[in-house]
Formats: sequence, C-alpha cells, structure tokens
Amino acid sequence: MSERDELLAAAAEWAAAIVSNDAERIAGFTTEDWVIVSDSGVSPGERFLDLVRRGALTHSAMRTEGQTRVRTYGDTAVVTARVTNTAHYAGERFDADEWTTDVFVRTDGRWRCALSHITTASDR
Repeated sequence: MSERDELLAAAAEWAAAIVSNDAERIAGFTTEDWVIVSDSGVSPGERFLDLVRRGALTHSAMRTEGQTRVRTYGDTAVVTARVTNTAHYAGERFDADEWTTDVFVRTDGRWRCALSHITTASDR
C-alpha cells in the first residue's frame, strides 16, 4: 500500500472513530500532544476527547467532499480535505462544512495526527 493510501485509510478510520463517539478509539489516531487550531485559537486535543468522554460532544456524520490532498515529507504528512459533519454540543445540533488540514507523524509504524487545523468553508 502506498503512503498516500495509508494516510487516506488512516483518515477514514479516524473519521469513523469520531462518529463512534468513543474517546479512546479517537485518541488512538492522535499523538499525546495533539492540538486543534480553529478560529478560537489553539486548543489541546485532550479537551476535545474529554468532551466526547462526558457525552457533551457527539458526532453523527462525517464525510469528505471532493479530492483529498496528501503530501508526505519523510515521517511527516499533511492531509487537506473539505469535510462536512454533524455534531451535537451541549444539546445543540451543528452542521459544519469545513476545510481541514491535519499534520500526521509516523510513530511505531502508524500515522498519528499531531495537529488539526479547521477553517469554515466558503463558496465565494
């Protein structure tokens, strides 16, 4: 399997883990110091995982739209895609259409995400 195929498979499995709402399964795809960067700043991934553990944040759908861009640089890779998802936070439903860029590092023969950057998609 090519590195590109490995990364696409890892990203698809990670999306399935997020929709499973299983924090430990999600954590299996991330480094210990994973962070999420969004319009509100840099947030530790552990905060996201804690919200999932408590049931305060759930996802019921996550889908990649269009082509995914994958670039590898040795044991580091950058994966960029447009993703739509449905989440529930504090009892409210949120439907998102976002551009995501994930930085993966290969550790112990597996690709794990160290950083996720999320930007709201615009069709301008």
